[in-house]
Amino acid sequence: MKTAAIGGFDGMHTAHQELLKRADIFIIIEKGSSITPGFDRCYYTNLGCEYFLLENIKNLTPVEFIEILKKMNVKKLVLGEDFRFGKNRSGDINILKNFFEVEIIKEIKIDGIGVHSHIIRKFIKEDIKKANRFLGRNYKIKGTQIKGQGLGNKKLVPTINIELFKPYIIPKEGVYITKTNNLLSLTFIGIRSTDNNFSIETHIIDNEKWIMNNGKLMEIEFIDFLRENKKFNTLIELKHQIKKDIEYLKSSYKH
Repeated sequence: MKTAAIGGFDGMHTAHQELLKRADIFIIIEKGSSITPGFDRCYYTNLGCEYFLLENIKNLTPVEFIEILKKMNVKKLVLGEDFRFGKNRSGDINILKNFFEVEIIKEIKIDGIGVHSHIIRKFIKEDIKKANRFLGRNYKIKGTQIKGQGLGNKKLVPTINIELFKPYIIPKEGVYITKTNNLLSLTFIGIRSTDNNFSIETHIIDNEKWIMNNGKLMEIEFIDFLRENKKFNTLIELKHQIKKDIEYLKSSYKH
């Protein structure tokens, strides 16, 4: 008997994981996610992954959607208690119970707050540690290494500039303790004081382990927020602050 969990699964957070523990496959209905875009969600589980764009199925009647599930040989569904489907969200769990065995997973709460993707999106922009707690893992973004100003190698510390290739939610501006491709790092998000342009830049602590290569795939994992961005009048002031950040990181976190 094939058991399927159905939903948007944006974030693959702790509540989603409860559904997936009880399923053989999970069916993603893509609504334009921004925590874990596209097929990234399939990387967080060993289950089979079926993928539907909401745009392609939003006008199906509940019966038409049920027929798709039947053709997939689904016999049991694992769902959140607020699950709706079909055109204008006209289908509900009671309809599904006429065709499948249905298991309902009640809302999961942390500190009295329901674990939902829209809550986590808010936390990513405000409090990355809290977002990580609700996700059940550290938040990650992916992109490619691009050419930067070149100031880091010459006058500051070597940094890697990242260009995102998916519409991720960007944490609030500041300096973060991160891992970049599993290497301990500091990541800056915000307006550079050197040219007033927005950037995402990472400094690898053991930078001799890193081979600079524009176009290289980058994955930044956010561990904690370190400090707010500051305006520096000189490169010397900026370099002094960066060195302080690095010293703190080396003394507080293991590689």
